[in-house]
Amino acid sequence: MGLEKENYETSIIMDEDEFNRSIEPILSKKDKVYAAIPDRDPNDINAHLKVGFDDVIAEPSSNHSFDRVWIGSHAVFELFKYVFYRILTTILAVPMAFIIGIVFGVLSCIHIWVLMPVVRSCLMALPSVQVVWSSLTDIFVTPLFHSMGRCLSSVHVKAMDN
Repeated sequence: MGLEKENYETSIIMDEDEFNRSIEPILSKKDKVYAAIPDRDPNDINAHLKVGFDDVIAEPSSNHSFDRVWIGSHAVFELFKYVFYRILTTILAVPMAFIIGIVFGVLSCIHIWVLMPVVRSCLMALPSVQVVWSSLTDIFVTPLFHSMGRCLSSVHVKAMDN
């Protein structure tokens, strides 16, 4: 608020491995060494969920809050996003995995044991149906349209203005 004469650059630097491991204080883990965390989203299915503080809250250059307020709100945002994600996944992960496992199991079973045999049967029967259909077309439809074309070929239409 008021006139700002200097531009301040603020940033919060957190070691992602330490921050993402647990909600215990980071300072208590300094002497522990972790193996590299495997990528749990190798196909970037949830790339749209990689939301940071700057993606949600941004102050234009004409409006700035106090630097400590900005840093504090950034820290609170990251902390609550992290804590609530952990709480909700603790509560919902196993039941949702159970439900989704059932859904995908049923869909796989239907696809493998119902849908694909029906499709394969249709594909096996189609050559015979195609032969019968083309014979019926050649016997009934083709002569009809040839004769209609010959009858209507002598018709001439002229447009006249009154």
